[in-house]
Amino acid sequence: MPTPSAPEKLSDPALVAASAAQLAAADHSRFVQRIRRRYVDELALLPAGLPRRDTVLALVAELQRRGRELPSALRVTRQLVLERLAVLDVEQGAAMTDITLSMTELAEATLDLAIDSARGVLDELHGSPRNEAGDVIDFWVVGMGKLGARELNVSSDIDLVYVYEEDGETTGPQPLSAHEYFSRLAKHLYGLIGDTTEDGFVFRVDLALRPNGNSGPPVVSLAMLEEYLQAQGREWERFAWLKSRVVAPRASIESGRALQLRSIITAFVYRKYLDYGVFEGLRRLHRKVRDEAQRRAAGRPERANDVKLSRGGIREIEFIVQLLLVVRGGQFPEIRTRSTLKALDRLAAGGLMSRDAADRLAEAYVLLRQIEHRIQYLDDQQTHLLPTADADLRWIALSLGMTCRPEACELLDRLCQTREVVVTEFDALLHDGQAGGSGNGECKRCRGPALPVDSEEFHERLPAVLQPRVHSWSEQPKVKGLRDEAKLRLAKLIGRAGAAVDRQQCTAEAALRFIDWVEPLLRRESYLALLVERPEVQARLMRLLGLARWPMRYLMRHPGVIDELADERLLHSRFKPEAFIADLQERHAAWKRSGEADEESLLDTLRRAHHAEVFRILVRDVEDHVSVEEVADDLTALADATLQCTVDWCWQHLKHAHRAEPRFAIIAYGKLGGKELGYGGDLDVVFLYDTDPTLQGEAAAADIDTCAEVYAAFVRKLIGWLTMQTAAGELFDIDTALRPNGNSGLLVTSLKSFADYQTGRGSNTAWTWEHQAITRARFCAGLHELAPRFEEVREAVLTAPRDVGALRSEVMMMRDKVRQAHKVKEDLFDVKHSPGGMMDVEFAVQFLVLAHSAQHPELVGNVGNIALLRRAEAAGLLPVGIGSNAADAYRELRRAQHSARLDEKSTQVDPQSLAEHREAVLALWQAVFN
Repeated sequence: MPTPSAPEKLSDPALVAASAAQLAAADHSRFVQRIRRRYVDELALLPAGLPRRDTVLALVAELQRRGRELPSALRVTRQLVLERLAVLDVEQGAAMTDITLSMTELAEATLDLAIDSARGVLDELHGSPRNEAGDVIDFWVVGMGKLGARELNVSSDIDLVYVYEEDGETTGPQPLSAHEYFSRLAKHLYGLIGDTTEDGFVFRVDLALRPNGNSGPPVVSLAMLEEYLQAQGREWERFAWLKSRVVAPRASIESGRALQLRSIITAFVYRKYLDYGVFEGLRRLHRKVRDEAQRRAAGRPERANDVKLSRGGIREIEFIVQLLLVVRGGQFPEIRTRSTLKALDRLAAGGLMSRDAADRLAEAYVLLRQIEHRIQYLDDQQTHLLPTADADLRWIALSLGMTCRPEACELLDRLCQTREVVVTEFDALLHDGQAGGSGNGECKRCRGPALPVDSEEFHERLPAVLQPRVHSWSEQPKVKGLRDEAKLRLAKLIGRAGAAVDRQQCTAEAALRFIDWVEPLLRRESYLALLVERPEVQARLMRLLGLARWPMRYLMRHPGVIDELADERLLHSRFKPEAFIADLQERHAAWKRSGEADEESLLDTLRRAHHAEVFRILVRDVEDHVSVEEVADDLTALADATLQCTVDWCWQHLKHAHRAEPRFAIIAYGKLGGKELGYGGDLDVVFLYDTDPTLQGEAAAADIDTCAEVYAAFVRKLIGWLTMQTAAGELFDIDTALRPNGNSGLLVTSLKSFADYQTGRGSNTAWTWEHQAITRARFCAGLHELAPRFEEVREAVLTAPRDVGALRSEVMMMRDKVRQAHKVKEDLFDVKHSPGGMMDVEFAVQFLVLAHSAQHPELVGNVGNIALLRRAEAAGLLPVGIGSNAADAYRELRRAQHSARLDEKSTQVDPQSLAEHREAVLALWQAVFN
């Protein structure tokens, strides 16, 4: 990166003698001097303070009242505003964002006035353009780049695209097609805004970002724009349109009519997947910008100090932000924004960039923009080059609170440091897909020119253990049919796997699993692009695949979650339900803001968020950072949080919802209820609702009928939301068999009917096995006001008087029925179903709770089997040591089952391997039932 040289002649006696305040005065600017000389009478017309839109409109009107035509009034207004901004910025330390906002509103206001004037002239000659229905056709000025982002600098051009609503023709004495009318309107606008007259210009106008660039028509219809973006839009244009917005006319914005453009642009800029394929497109764009900057600087070293285009300049910060927004914004609408500074904050808040990096880039961006403004104040030139004149350089330094002395210039030192910060972050993100470091760890076989994955020479470079698999794999037609670029990309990934084996960073089995995992993704190049761009993600993926087999299966079903491996917080944090729900609600609000909160987007959002969190838990689990109990706690809390969000969002999409918030509850049973949920387990749930307690008389009676109908429809919709397979995959399998009357009962039950059923009021009552099930039941989602109501019912069931002998017989009979349904070979021990297995513990605990809760209320709480066994022993219901030993055994059996499932091994094992734990459970069974 070129290093600015310190100024050589900063010892001018006049400069040394002047005070810092005088040196940093705005009137050092030649532009300011000219404005003050020429418009001495007009300067007082601009009220004190930061010029905003209303100020601009009022000033233009006053100048017209004093006899100036609109073109002159617009230009003089612009000159006066810039003079004011120079004073506020240089002398009063105005925020950079205030300066850019004022410039943006100046552009918006003057464009608005110009459109009104130009349409008035054209309408008088040709009439207004109308569609077939006779409605006036609307016209929009789309601001691109810094204008679109409200970041306009003080001597900037404005990048515009002109779009009209639809085809038609004018109705006046000299009719024109709509296209011709708006083409003439564009010419009029240029005359009013862009032409240079004796009063200067308002803004330099650049239309190069329109469809087909300078070879395209000056205006396009909405349909033409949509067709172009869908059929011909290039990667770099996605970055250009990222900051776009309609900036004029104001009436179209306020009426919402211009929103028609939003869905077209959003679909073009953002993809519904993690779009790592754009990295290479941005690299090419950056190389083009860099090469152009180098070409312009050739033989002119002063051009190397361009605060916008040089290495570490403004453009590289914008590239960093735009890249992350385009890659992630399709799935995470909450990070979308046009503003560079807001984007940095949102990226950090979303964990997509470290807070430290975001803060450093924001600080760098502000400083570079402040320097850029001061460069442009000097002569009102659209330049980003540091001045070569010593006095100008010193003025810039002093205006920023820095010094420039003959022996050292603080401004130049600070600029070098700032650019280094930007370069470091930029290179870390936009590398060429190679891992960082010296390369000492590379395998010798993997060196040499890039080769496609189906090349024999490439196969020979791989470790011998991988060669047969890769050779047979690459001979398949689906590999042979890939594009050359995709074959090279695959070779890079397989080559890295081979290098990791050579360096003993992963096992050969892990590398082979990686190859198996890649195979189904050959046509889903965005995931392969992600790994190419993130070598550290691939390295961690390889380690993960070497630890267990089940992660590979999960990744095959949900490949998008591999991006989570880039986040080191995986290792250091547990699942936080409140943060998860808050993130999802923020995402939902962002979908609404963007007009995309349709059911498909919300279903996919729920699935992606759930899959990502499951994968985070899985990584912590496989890498031994959490216990089996902590895994179950986190998976259960995740299911609860996901169910809560689904209830909230689904209700908002229920056509016949009769109230703002449903009086509805989901009751968790089984593993979900007992907080022992595993990976991929079914959710055993019961759906309950309650009527409005504030209603009386006929209104209350009517509400009973309404609730039965509405909640039945809601539960059918909710089950669809929870179980439907979408492009993002599945969410849950739901089992509602534990509802009153089982599969023959209603899908959703009123809380009163549920209470009557469970407590034996009326002829339709629950069976003993249903009371066994309710020992593990709990409120998990819905209206929290209903949670204590359900708990009252549960407690009434558990503490009801019972014939203990009859209860024991019924529980043993049900246990035998379950055992008969799960036969196990005599020479094997099933950790769950065999005598002495987990199921025996669960049935024993259920019996203890139902038989003794009335006398021992400490057994009522749904605290899990291990805690309940210890409480039962402490209450004297079990012999000393029996409960605690069984609790320890249950924990170890769960651990054995969990470990086997992670590695896709059988849970039926040699009886001797778990003999101690089996005996502890059999002792519990003997103590409880015999």
